[in-house]
Amino acid sequence: MDNLVSTAWLATELGRPDLVVLDCTKYLPNEAPLDGLTEFRKAHIPGARFADLDELADIEDPLPHMVPTPARFAKVIGALGVSNGTRVVAYDQKGLQSAPRIWWLLRLFGHEAVAVLDGGLPKWKAEGRALESGDPQPAAPARFVPDLIARRLAGIGDVKRIVRQGGGEALILDARSKARFDGAAPEPRPGLQSGHMPGAASLPFTELLNADGTMKDPGAIRTLFEARGADDARPLVTTCGTGVTACVLALGAVRAGLPEPAVYDGSWTEWASRPETPKATA
Repeated sequence: MDNLVSTAWLATELGRPDLVVLDCTKYLPNEAPLDGLTEFRKAHIPGARFADLDELADIEDPLPHMVPTPARFAKVIGALGVSNGTRVVAYDQKGLQSAPRIWWLLRLFGHEAVAVLDGGLPKWKAEGRALESGDPQPAAPARFVPDLIARRLAGIGDVKRIVRQGGGEALILDARSKARFDGAAPEPRPGLQSGHMPGAASLPFTELLNADGTMKDPGAIRTLFEARGADDARPLVTTCGTGVTACVLALGAVRAGLPEPAVYDGSWTEWASRPETPKATA
């Protein structure tokens, strides 16, 4: 299964018993009152289920969207009808922004049969394809057995070590806007300073996308990564605000044939909130 699938492909596969479609939309605090589930009820791809990123997380951690325990992930994803034999297509209501987080989470827990819908719901709508409204239909619970692949996850200790070593161990790529990276624009979460980890490079996730919200071709994406210093030898770590759009960069790197990044789960929200971590601005 490819990591990125077209709307035409999904329209052909929709309704097959081994396929689960998940709406994974997450709106930021500065986008209130928009809410993923509320918008899902207005319009979604037929048969889709709503995957709440706040539920597919460690709910006891004060930081947002931190990776859940394998047991919690298995419980929540299984309640959505996903087993180890299920093919999953993730999409979001913005185009291509939060869906890669589910792609990454499933792969983190050993499930490779997962793809992101290229262009998401906006492209699906623009093509006049069928839509449904209303609450998600209940899913038959499924058994999911997680198999954590630790190399796909980076923690704050890993990132501190990379920063201390001056970036020689790995290249940190930040998916936030350049203005937030430079410290010129505020973070969407109140009280959190903007800026970046020393030695990190800025690659806003939007640069990987075409005007219609689809992902650029692998060659163009590779060029963007190489312009920031990425190559076939040095490991990559991607980061963002809360570990969501960092997964867009992870998807892009995989499609471009670069080393698969580790996603820094705590991302800038964790880094900026720790007094001992160095912060840089332009």
